[in-house]
Amino acid sequence: MTTLTALANSFGSMATIARRPREIVWFGGLSLGVLAGLAAVVYTLVVGHEHAYNVSREIPWGILISTYVFFVVSSTGLCLVSSLGDVWGFEKFEIIGRRGHLLAILTLVTGFGAIAMELNHPIRMGIYAVISPNFASAIWWMGALYGTYLILLSIEFTSLMEGWRRAAYISGLLGFIAAVSAHSNLGAVFGFLEARHYWYGPYMPIYFILSALVSGGAITPLIVYFNHKARDRQLSTKYREFMDAIGKLQAMFLGILMFFTTWKVISGLYGQPPGKYEATMALIAGPLAINFWFFEVLLGMLIPFIILMNRYTRTVTGVAMAGVSTLIGIFFMRYDLVIVGQLVPMREDSGELVDGLLHYTPSLAEAAIVVGAICLCLLLYSAAEKIFDLEGGHRHK
Repeated sequence: MTTLTALANSFGSMATIARRPREIVWFGGLSLGVLAGLAAVVYTLVVGHEHAYNVSREIPWGILISTYVFFVVSSTGLCLVSSLGDVWGFEKFEIIGRRGHLLAILTLVTGFGAIAMELNHPIRMGIYAVISPNFASAIWWMGALYGTYLILLSIEFTSLMEGWRRAAYISGLLGFIAAVSAHSNLGAVFGFLEARHYWYGPYMPIYFILSALVSGGAITPLIVYFNHKARDRQLSTKYREFMDAIGKLQAMFLGILMFFTTWKVISGLYGQPPGKYEATMALIAGPLAINFWFFEVLLGMLIPFIILMNRYTRTVTGVAMAGVSTLIGIFFMRYDLVIVGQLVPMREDSGELVDGLLHYTPSLAEAAIVVGAICLCLLLYSAAEKIFDLEGGHRHK
């Protein structure tokens, strides 16, 4: 069955959703989350950002920016890990190609939606980015590179579905390059900000690529595990081999990330560099300390690393649970990165301070939009599992 035929028959296949109670609960719960997000979007459009969000002149980037980063990082990670099979020839990873690239597309589009809700005039921005480009702007390049990346991802997914191996390889290789370029450029958006001392420096593009690999290593085993659990299937030998391979690879990614995080903290403390020291202290012993130590370090890195390094716990279920733990930690990692870089005031008249720092808490509208974005992405992917043949083999053309 071709992709077009699958789309034509999608409405009939969607009728199978109601056959099992747990699917009704799953799709119903996700739909409620999407509705909550849509209600928050409507409210924001009616009352405006200044009344719906808790961002300010001092902290202009809130949780919607960190959510955007979370989704596009996930998309890049999915592309990089999924390309190990179709582009770089690692056979154990070929089984994740279709699902990985489809979810990479959905997470990228969801990320675009999240940042669109952060902007006052996203349509106007898109128009002027085309008719009046600023080639010296890292943010302009971010839009251009991610747009190119999305096109190449779509071509690769279509080629994989149709069995066009040569086209899949070429578009996959170009997509791999675009993913690395776009994501390292996203790191540069932060790293080029000299006024924000916590972010400024050449390490941010490298950090973003590394954390993308960790994201991809967390999500791909979850796709396999929960897809088979939802269908009441036992994992075949090839899927078990994949789970073991991705578990070992993810352990290496996490080890490097922990090493990098350790030196990032040390560099923020040693010599007490102005601005960077205060932000680092806010992260490890201030208002974001619980986020950092419990969610980032414990859930995001340490627990999954221990699970994956032990061959007795690196089972199919262990790899999946390590992925869940890592993914939760990564979400907080994105939030902490975006917020802590803005907590150190840049002006003497920055308003009310707490222990010399600015403070930010997401509003109910912001939180609802984040929940809606996550539920929308999961809903679209769950529906795609019903529509497309993501399990089928390749046809050589």
